[in-house]
Amino acid sequence: MNKIVHVSWWQRTLLYLLLVILTCNRSVAGETQNALDGYWKGPLQVPGGKLEVIFRLVKLSDGTYFAAMDVPLQKVSRMPVAVSVHGDTISLAAEEAGSRFMGRLTPDGKKIDGTWSQPGFTVPMLLEFVPATIDTNPKARLTPPYREEEVLFTNIPVDLRLAGMLTIPAGKGPFPAVVLVSDAGAHDREGTVGDYHVLGALGDYLTRRGIAVLRFDDRGVGKSGGQASTTTVPDMVSDVQAALNFLRTRPEIDLEHLGVIGHGEGGNVALLAAAQPLPPSFVVTLAAPGLPGRVLQAQQQANMLKATGTDAAKMETALKNQQAMFDFIAQTPDPTQAKPIIANMLRQSNPTLDSSAVRLAATDMTSARYKAFLSFDPTAKMGDVKCPVLLLNGTADLDVGADANLAVLTKCLKSSGSVTPRKLLGVNHLFQSDPKEWPLVNGQQKPAFSSAAQEAIREWVVQQTQTDKGKK
Repeated sequence: MNKIVHVSWWQRTLLYLLLVILTCNRSVAGETQNALDGYWKGPLQVPGGKLEVIFRLVKLSDGTYFAAMDVPLQKVSRMPVAVSVHGDTISLAAEEAGSRFMGRLTPDGKKIDGTWSQPGFTVPMLLEFVPATIDTNPKARLTPPYREEEVLFTNIPVDLRLAGMLTIPAGKGPFPAVVLVSDAGAHDREGTVGDYHVLGALGDYLTRRGIAVLRFDDRGVGKSGGQASTTTVPDMVSDVQAALNFLRTRPEIDLEHLGVIGHGEGGNVALLAAAQPLPPSFVVTLAAPGLPGRVLQAQQQANMLKATGTDAAKMETALKNQQAMFDFIAQTPDPTQAKPIIANMLRQSNPTLDSSAVRLAATDMTSARYKAFLSFDPTAKMGDVKCPVLLLNGTADLDVGADANLAVLTKCLKSSGSVTPRKLLGVNHLFQSDPKEWPLVNGQQKPAFSSAAQEAIREWVVQQTQTDKGKK
């Protein structure tokens, strides 16, 4: 099943826990007079930002419509859509994604004002008619002004081969270097989210400015071995150690200035790698959680309910239901016993969830990996981190709130001797800037990695190399 909202496995579970609060209260005002043929597009508000959704409708000779849906950022293309028209009320259902848009055509026939719904997630949405064809195909990539090398390295303790890309600046080395680590879930070396590449964009920026970068496919993704579904945080820490050891064999790399930059859960992995023998020289975290998994999940649900305008009473009920499920999951070690009970609790909390969504949610929530996430404490072993750390969080991040998570990590890392917390205004969880600042590509705004964040990272990394040189 394709997921329209790009979420990690634990974020997907959060969406299932949300109550369907918003409804579309529209009345049918008569038969639709305007032809719907053409493209209809609109922004879908999701945790951490927006996704552009595009529907293409073609009226057939029998009066019905053929329709398909594209979500370029999610690489969703030509997904079948069932169209239902009753007067000026239009329903567009993408059954494959378990999602539906229902709205009312405005009098001018140029907009459809309605609601997007999927299991556990409902939000207002406005579609606008676009007469011109929208190009959703990825563009050819220009050759960068640095060296790119496909590499393979081995996590020796578990005999696991990992594949990635090493980018080396132009000129004479050795160069400072960083390993990039992805957020929770199975990601390729680019940190791909549709046509947006979290790690690829950052790696390109840094390499153009004199910093070598190694980014690699997660276990079970791309050319790397292993299984994504069974990968644990200690596994990821071990893989990062293998990546650092690989870089230590390369003559182009300055061994005294070798760091790790992690996004989301990858930031926690980077910090844990710094608490191990042979640590990196420095760590940068991008939206790394500081709160325990259970607390973080509750905070995320509260943020999302607030963002959708949920009143206080319904929010309190939703959070109590969530905590009850967390308690039961923690107290029931056998997933075969826990699964049917959790499924029933989900149905009681949200009768609109269909049976397939309930089964998937219950499976996710009773998995060993999700239970480990709920009990995960990011502050454990932080007293063992002795290298400089830069903590970056965005003020527009609904997944990992900047204030609470920065405060926790900053406090427990003070013993490292050098911790620099920083909040980036308007930056979301994917480290994208405000959409108003996105560049125009073929007449359309495309999401981009925050330039302020990129420069903050580069400047701080360069400072670490200069500080060390000054000590000699």
